[in-house]
Amino acid sequence: MKNSTLKGALGALAVVGVALVAKKMAERKRFVKGIFDEYGIKERSPFGLADKIREMNDEQYQELKGKFKKEFASRCCRKDEIYEA
Repeated sequence: MKNSTLKGALGALAVVGVALVAKKMAERKRFVKGIFDEYGIKERSPFGLADKIREMNDEQYQELKGKFKKEFASRCCRKDEIYEA
């Protein structure tokens, strides 16, 4: 009896884990899509983003870099663990 209860609990935990991962992936996809829309990038690939970065001046590039850094570093690290590049 205990073994089946444990399997049920682990199964429920796995479902919750998959749901959280799917939610995080959707948030990141929405963020990247917003960046593409904001900067008018038609080609939805890393190559399109790289082409746009080459066209940017230093100020625009630093702004874009800050947005990515804020979005992705805030989700994976505590503030005291973020290192400057």
